[in-house]
Amino acid sequence: MTVAPSDLTAAYQRDGFVTRLDIFSEPEIAAFRAEFDDLEAREGKEKCQIGLQGRHMDEAFIWRMAADARILDAVSACMGQDIMLLSTHFFCKYPDPEGSKFVAWHQDITYWGLEPPEAHTAWIAIDDADLGNGCMQVIPGSHRDGIVEHGKAANAGNLLSINQEIPDELVDTNRAVAIELRAGQVSIHDGQLYHASFPNTSQRRRCGLTVRFIPPAARQVQANSTGQQWYPILLRGEDQHHHYAPTAVPFAS
Repeated sequence: MTVAPSDLTAAYQRDGFVTRLDIFSEPEIAAFRAEFDDLEAREGKEKCQIGLQGRHMDEAFIWRMAADARILDAVSACMGQDIMLLSTHFFCKYPDPEGSKFVAWHQDITYWGLEPPEAHTAWIAIDDADLGNGCMQVIPGSHRDGIVEHGKAANAGNLLSINQEIPDELVDTNRAVAIELRAGQVSIHDGQLYHASFPNTSQRRRCGLTVRFIPPAARQVQANSTGQQWYPILLRGEDQHHHYAPTAVPFAS
């Protein structure tokens, strides 16, 4: 789906997400998928499930996806012209016939240690993502409700790093929208949007690259959920705040 920047801005402000953005062509995403398949073979499926974080710093194909001008054009319509790349993270759901692996309802911003609490995620479909293989689901407009207290997920199998979960009574699942994407399409969501994904009960892999962006005003006030510091890279606009030491671009464009 091709959307005018003004329409993208309005939809994002209203709903907290935009989806089915046609960014990468079939040949482009096929090439990226082949590179991910090679990385998967080197690293192993267990690590590829949720363990590939920040690999844009050492894998050129991840950097190329994250810093693609078309991604940044869409992101700038959602968050403004000053854009820093916070990090990247693969979520790779493998066939799970027992339905044991899921992502609980949560808000991204609650475990990244940022103030003000603003961040935005582009979700790039490496494989097709649909209800059958556990695509992301969101609650439209929930980004306007503020940050809510998260508890711990009662059920085993939550893939989130600290097992966080929004309590059931705060999530109106009747309003949930499935973010179904063809490989090469992209969705973008606000860091305060309620979202989750259910198990992959299909026979197909569901791999997506999440690319996290922040405005330069967002400083790190505590360690993130993995106990680490962020090293953002300015990709567009200006950084008038200088909360972070400069980080060099890892690969030439």
